[in-house]
Amino acid sequence: MANSTKEISRPEEHADYDGQTLVTRDPDVIRAWARARGAKPATVAGTEHGDHLGVLRFDFPGYGGSELTEVGWDEWFDTFEERGLRFIYQERKSDGTESNFFRLENPDREDG
Repeated sequence: MANSTKEISRPEEHADYDGQTLVTRDPDVIRAWARARGAKPATVAGTEHGDHLGVLRFDFPGYGGSELTEVGWDEWFDTFEERGLRFIYQERKSDGTESNFFRLENPDREDG
């Protein structure tokens, strides 16, 4: 697989090929990707910091999310922005099937 990561800034933009790693900070792109997979914004229960959300995740249907707590999009994106995160994801696996792969990265933190 080629290792060029493509930056996406609008929902109309897509991967150049199956399996390509994409990165965005655009809320509309992230929301469209999640909704296409039936995923809901969530946080990992027990990782909160006072009244601040803990670890951000998505709850995908059919993937036991018992440790996940669903949150609203506004709250999820407020936390995403506060932490200066980037959304790294795939639209499709290299075999062409839909991919649920994503990770959140803070480019300013050395410990990830």
